[in-house]
Amino acid sequence: MGSQIDRNTAGIVFILAGVTAISVNDMLIKQLSGGYPLHQMVFIRSSIGILFSLMLVRWEGGFHLLKTRQPSLHLLRGVLIVISNMTFFAALAVIPLADATALFFAAPLMITLLSIPILGEKVGPWRLGAVLVGFLGVVVMMKPWAGQAALGVPRVVLFLPVLAALTYALNQLMTRRLGVTTSASALAVYIQATFITVSVLFYIVAGDGRFAEGVENGSLQFLLRAWVWPAPDDRWLFLGLGLNSAIVSYCLSQAYRMADAATVAPFEYVGLPLAVFWGWAIWAELPDIWVSLGIVLIMGSGLFVFLRESMLKRRIASGRRVHRRY
Repeated sequence: MGSQIDRNTAGIVFILAGVTAISVNDMLIKQLSGGYPLHQMVFIRSSIGILFSLMLVRWEGGFHLLKTRQPSLHLLRGVLIVISNMTFFAALAVIPLADATALFFAAPLMITLLSIPILGEKVGPWRLGAVLVGFLGVVVMMKPWAGQAALGVPRVVLFLPVLAALTYALNQLMTRRLGVTTSASALAVYIQATFITVSVLFYIVAGDGRFAEGVENGSLQFLLRAWVWPAPDDRWLFLGLGLNSAIVSYCLSQAYRMADAATVAPFEYVGLPLAVFWGWAIWAELPDIWVSLGIVLIMGSGLFVFLRESMLKRRIASGRRVHRRY
């Protein structure tokens, strides 16, 4: 029992580090989204990130760790995280950082729910009720009563972070399963390699920007505009993206390898106040009353889920100690 508690604590530390790196990553991508296509940013970020990830592979034991007997599952995991990133960043180009992040935070709720059928983890009625409250927060942020004029963007754009959340949740649950036999650094390399492959395919098909001509939707422009050589002042930002990419991939993989998904997932909510901070500090954006209410509902439900999980673990540990004593 003590060993599992130690692993859960380590998983929490890794998830906090990974979420902090994600918030920096999102801020940098939004900052650069007006001048570069998403697939170019992904290519540069992942090309730098895979170098750091390969260094971690060497540090964790050597390149033999990259060998796997489940290449199809690793490929599926990579495709899921690519879809998650593409849909989230496409939304991020046209809606405030805090709004996109808040909608994306349906992911930890989905992880908690999906951990039941996929991983066989037990989630009781109290935690399920808290998850429903969190989903209510997502609905509030979607503002189903508002028209497109009030939203400021096509409603489909607001669904992009939710789709990103679903594919991210599935990815993390696969990480939990694959991590039993695969190191965190190897998992990170597979992800980076998938990103590079997809971005190269994007470049071959749309790298000259011909599909962006006449497109007015900001999200589609971000996906389809032509590649350009980074400006000198932006090269440091791209380097930061690459470093962050390696940190994110490693920390998230390690967190979900070491700890129960239902324990780790609520700590991803730290990304919400971080997104609000970056939005305020850089773009002078603050969430409106409905987004703020949604954030409160989601964070509140996540905190309840964690506290309930901790309480149940303490009860189980206490019961086992009594059993051994008698």
